[in-house]
Amino acid sequence: MLTHLLTIQFPCDGDGVCMRCQVKPPSEETLTCGTCVTPWHVSCLLPESLSSSTGEWQCPDCSGDVVSSAVPVTGNVGFESSGSVLVAAIRAIQADLTLTEAEKAKRRQKLMSGGGDDRLVEEDKKKLEIFCSICIQLPERPITTPCGHNFCLRCFEKWVGQGKLTCMTCRTKIPKNVARNPRINLALVSAIRLASVTKCSVEAAAAKVHHIIRNQDRPEKAFTTERAKKTGKANAASGRIYVTIPGDHFGPIPAENDPTRNQGVLVGESWEDRQDCRQWGAHFPHIAGIAGQSAVGAQSVALSGGYDDDEDHGEWFLYTGSGGRDLGGNKRTNKIQSSDQSFAKMNEALRLSCKMGYPVRVVRSHKEKRSAYAPKEGVRYDGVYRIEKCWSNVGIQGSYKVCRYLFVRCDNEPAPWTSDEHGDRPRPLPNIPELKKATDLFVRKESPSWDFDEAEGRWKWMKSPPVSRKAVAALDPEERKIIRKAKNGNNRLLKGKHRLPLVLLLYLAQYITVIWVIFDTEFGCQICRKVLSFPVTTPCAHNFCKACLEAKFAGVSQVRERSRGGRTLRAKKNIMTCPCCTTDLSDFLQNPQVNREMMEVIENLKKKEEEAESSKDTAESSGGNNGESEEEEGTQTVSEVEPPAKRIKLVDTVAAAATDCVGK
Repeated sequence: MLTHLLTIQFPCDGDGVCMRCQVKPPSEETLTCGTCVTPWHVSCLLPESLSSSTGEWQCPDCSGDVVSSAVPVTGNVGFESSGSVLVAAIRAIQADLTLTEAEKAKRRQKLMSGGGDDRLVEEDKKKLEIFCSICIQLPERPITTPCGHNFCLRCFEKWVGQGKLTCMTCRTKIPKNVARNPRINLALVSAIRLASVTKCSVEAAAAKVHHIIRNQDRPEKAFTTERAKKTGKANAASGRIYVTIPGDHFGPIPAENDPTRNQGVLVGESWEDRQDCRQWGAHFPHIAGIAGQSAVGAQSVALSGGYDDDEDHGEWFLYTGSGGRDLGGNKRTNKIQSSDQSFAKMNEALRLSCKMGYPVRVVRSHKEKRSAYAPKEGVRYDGVYRIEKCWSNVGIQGSYKVCRYLFVRCDNEPAPWTSDEHGDRPRPLPNIPELKKATDLFVRKESPSWDFDEAEGRWKWMKSPPVSRKAVAALDPEERKIIRKAKNGNNRLLKGKHRLPLVLLLYLAQYITVIWVIFDTEFGCQICRKVLSFPVTTPCAHNFCKACLEAKFAGVSQVRERSRGGRTLRAKKNIMTCPCCTTDLSDFLQNPQVNREMMEVIENLKKKEEEAESSKDTAESSGGNNGESEEEEGTQTVSEVEPPAKRIKLVDTVAAAATDCVGK
């Protein structure tokens, strides 16, 4: 029995009563410890505890002597008894070979929670109940008072700090030396640690590990994982992404982003459902109708009959924003408008695309039953549209306002419902009767980013498209990591003054494939689309030719004089918005400075390129090396878009230019 483990002697309590015999002895029958100044009853001490090798007598607790022949007592448990019993019980459970690890863990947890071991008698179970008497939790850094009750060190110090020198449970006086210098019960610490380790191991074994599925390991179709609560496409995971575009790609999906078929996503392509549509990048969300970000813009929308206010006329349609509905209820109530919509989140993304004139991909679903242009089944890609106007108006339900958008088609491919061989041409905007009662009307006044080029006879980017901030899902993890590092490094450099070109060239030398695109964007003017001449870097980190930027805002004064009713009003500042973003450049345009370091790097690149071209012409005229020419011919067949020899030559010139800049 574990009762035989209780072989520890006990001192007198704060009232001078012996904790073993429950009698208050006279002072001549007590001994006081020279270390802890605690009185002990001489009659209840064992003979071996009365002897002392030093001049000062020390009690059994301070001397550390282990006594194996003490008489069991009644009353409260001593200073170390709880921890000793717990340690012995836990070690007994560990030594039991008939129990599995899970059963051992359960018994240990039951033991620490006060339930005890099934093999212990009822009296021993009571002695194993370990908890702080104040916070009623497993004691953290446990303190055991002379009366046998346990406390957390923090709880005990807080209790004593309030001037309370009695035990909270039994009202026994706490000795002043224990209150001033409490000692942690190491036996209890060991018992709690043993139980905690076992509990953590069981929780770790029971926890499920979910591995991330890489894109190349995904199946060709959407699939249901083990975590799905319901079968079918409602809880299905996306299949493999076939296009190499990021999630915030604007405009059509060209052939270079379609490595599987090398044709891009064509107008009129259909899929079985939104999950399959996501795999080809036409519209990534498989539930939401708007794909976008409020600070960047909207990339695509889906027409699926979600709002009765929508009007579909094929080449143009009226679209309703998102929000204003209580989606916490059932299907009967979640289609009823319960509040006003506002230009926030996805609605703000659509308005930003309207302001900047970005192209928005449009897919139509068979769920749109009121439209003659919707497909009979599945989901169909119908090309890109441009948002010309947006406003707020009271919806058909007649109680709350909704955000409204006018979409007009602007794609180079003909619509699926027409027999024309050519794409769209600029068309006049339709008459919208509801604009008479509209509020918060916004009409784009500046030239759009995606517009029709009369010289080429097609729609194209007239301004630089927004820079992607998301990774390409179809790439390998290592390639995505390289791209992320390059973008992060580039963004950090944009915050410094004129430090972009040098480190950008160093990245170009390391990551040719990634930085090739960044090089074209960073050293090209965003207005004339040519190589920068007298480059100017704006506070928003966009680069322009100085002449192009000044011509853009020619004739626009910094302030505008105002008058009303014959009286002069205070002058108003003119906002000069950056051609690539919404940053105000009015203060910067007062004295734009040329980026000399960037101009020097561009000139060095041009010079190195001319020298390389001249040396190449000289080598070809002299006949050259047949082996090298054969290698160049064989290499050129690998990539028809950009000759590798030219790329290698450019990397060499870039590295040389970077070295020159470092030397300077």
